[in-house]
Amino acid sequence: MADTIQNRLLRLLADRRFHSGAAIAAELGVSRTAVWKWVRELEALGLEVAALPGKGYRVLSPLELLDGDAIRRHLGPEATASLASLLIHDRLDSTNTQLMRLAAEGAAAGTVCLAETQTAGRGRIGREWVSPFGANIYLSLLWRYEDTSRIAGLSLAVGVGVARALAGLGVADIGLKWPNDLLLGGRKLGGILIEVAGEAHGRCAVVVGLGLNRYLPPRLGHAIDQPWADLSTDGAPPPRNRLVAALLDELLPLLGHYAAVGLEPYLPEWRGHHRWQGREAVIHQGETRTQGRIEDISAAGLLILRCEDGRLREFASGDVRLRALDHG
Repeated sequence: MADTIQNRLLRLLADRRFHSGAAIAAELGVSRTAVWKWVRELEALGLEVAALPGKGYRVLSPLELLDGDAIRRHLGPEATASLASLLIHDRLDSTNTQLMRLAAEGAAAGTVCLAETQTAGRGRIGREWVSPFGANIYLSLLWRYEDTSRIAGLSLAVGVGVARALAGLGVADIGLKWPNDLLLGGRKLGGILIEVAGEAHGRCAVVVGLGLNRYLPPRLGHAIDQPWADLSTDGAPPPRNRLVAALLDELLPLLGHYAAVGLEPYLPEWRGHHRWQGREAVIHQGETRTQGRIEDISAAGLLILRCEDGRLREFASGDVRLRALDHG
């Protein structure tokens, strides 16, 4: 019953107009006290709701609920053919976690999982992913490959795919940071999280997760420990369902072709978006710190760092941070 009322209230407020408590109560068949309670629940999910005496309640933040039919209408033919299933949830612990569970149960390649909000969204290195309701993109895709050697550098290719999708919607100045961050104006716009589960005979299930800030309420942005951006920074963000379709148009075909073509076709574009090329940086790997200058990305997607002793080293993983002395 709670979820039903909450969903009905969300759809009622989605027009971002004022609705009186009495009108909402009559529409939902509950008391005005219950309406107040459900509004507080929406605020706990990250929605910004104004409450004015004599006028009622109004959602302030952009709110476009996910709609499977709307997403499918915007898909191109190749993505449509690759899409096995489109799963949309109001609330999940994590779209990646859910899709890993479904992969273990035999879900087909091309299964896509979306959520309005996540209660345990994850970034790399165990970081929490801030996931307000109905505002951003929390998307995971499942694909299957014959062996893990075929997916080297996949996170870089996915970054290129996301940059292409955003460019197609008029979002310029997208930057990429190795190995999986998306930047806008030098600030973090989103991140990619790839998880792999081995199967019999060397096959593997790969879940590609994408968190993308479409609109992040400023009060929630304070919980993020680095400079961030969203797609509303320079104006109205792209329509949410249209954005999901644009991402799937790029990413579903990319995952289907990747085993055959690998990273090579994507490297020139990745380098073109790389904002930290030539910068002084520190690679954090657990308790180990390695300083140097970022030289390039290898053909396999490894980060090439020129260390302080002049030697070149390649890194397959690590948390890259600019050095304080580099003010460029």
